[in-house]
Amino acid sequence: MAIGPSPKDIPAIRRTLAVYKVSSVLTGTFLLGLVVMMITRYGLGSDIELNGESGVLALTPVGELTGFNLSIFLLAVHGWLYVLYLACDFLLWRLVRWPFWKFLWIAMGGIIPLLSFFFERQVPREVESIIQTLESNRDARPATEGAPA
Repeated sequence: MAIGPSPKDIPAIRRTLAVYKVSSVLTGTFLLGLVVMMITRYGLGSDIELNGESGVLALTPVGELTGFNLSIFLLAVHGWLYVLYLACDFLLWRLVRWPFWKFLWIAMGGIIPLLSFFFERQVPREVESIIQTLESNRDARPATEGAPA
């Protein structure tokens, strides 16, 4: 059984990495919005309201909203984006055959504010170096390998 990824996995790794990069930025952005929502809700006792009686964007006491509750929207969207982020993390972990602790560490990017932005830069660098190694190993193989004698 192979310990690391094989060259035939390169297209799947690249596709997963592309989706991972987008999901990490989106998840991180909505996580920052979620932090703002938590501060307004639990620190100020207000939700973020869109197009309510107080105007286009306002802080309204919890339970008194008449417009669109942007706080709940941020909460729900971040949750679904984190599921996408986690799925990409899982697929990369499985395809690249990293240790399990690495899967857990990258998963923290959707929970700890700003960490996903760091991982959005770090993880692709690591994966690209793995891909380069796979490609150089594939190209370095002798042409006679597997040929009939």
